[in-house]
Amino acid sequence: MKKILALLAAAALVATTFAFAGCEKKVEDADANVDGEAVEGEGEDKEAVEGEENAATEDEKEEEKEEEKEVAEDDGKLVMATNAYFQPYEYFEGDKIVGIDVEIAEAIAEKLGLELVIDDMEFNSIIAAVQSGAADMGVAGMTVTEERLESVDFSYSYANGVQSIIVAEGSAITTVDDLYAEGADYQVGVQLATTGDIYSTDDFGEENVTRYSNGSEAVLALQGGDIDCVIIDNEPAKALVAANEGLVILETSYADEDYAICVKKGNTELLDKINVAIEELTAEGKIEEIVAKYIK
Repeated sequence: MKKILALLAAAALVATTFAFAGCEKKVEDADANVDGEAVEGEGEDKEAVEGEENAATEDEKEEEKEEEKEVAEDDGKLVMATNAYFQPYEYFEGDKIVGIDVEIAEAIAEKLGLELVIDDMEFNSIIAAVQSGAADMGVAGMTVTEERLESVDFSYSYANGVQSIIVAEGSAITTVDDLYAEGADYQVGVQLATTGDIYSTDDFGEENVTRYSNGSEAVLALQGGDIDCVIIDNEPAKALVAANEGLVILETSYADEDYAICVKKGNTELLDKINVAIEELTAEGKIEEIVAKYIK
């Protein structure tokens, strides 16, 4: 009887062991399923995030390409700020701006592999346009002065200029010395912000200088008796006198100066390229050829 009871107890123990083992396996399987779902979910979220990141990266790449394209387009042009009322350096021939400065700028642009774009504006606005980046360079029969050097940098000189004095025929002003004579009280007309303006203001005082947008306006004022003379560069002076009767240029010059190209202060890369181009064009005789075409 004892043996039978012992066998029954052993059988019960075995059944209980198998039952527990089965429960543990079910628990492990359930945990495995839960973990499996978590991994799968994490994988889907990761793929979604990576997809968004890739899309964002592609968008950034497209934006970068567009920006690079715009920069490339900008780099393909050389914008020249000028005042096209300064014959023979820059002036209108029909709807086209031509002249010494224009042809020299075109030759420089060709050397640099760029397309020249001309922006005509008031002379007084040229330096501001270069400073702001609206123009790459200012080419307008511009003389290097200490005042201008505070705002922009200048290239090598490419031409020489002479400041001349225009008067009406029969004027009491016969030489430049007459303007400095004791008791002289002449009204001088100049183009705003030119060296004629700067020098005249220093020499004769603010009250004796009247400024105009261009040489043509100054000459009209001279013909109307509003001023006694006009101080302007010699070549434009010759063109103005040829186009307006009753005016003459005094034999004595007011000042001698050199013309140069201005660029944004600190833009040494462009300045160096322009200087190299000027040197090459000078050595090739191209600049002399261009000047001779307009100034006989």
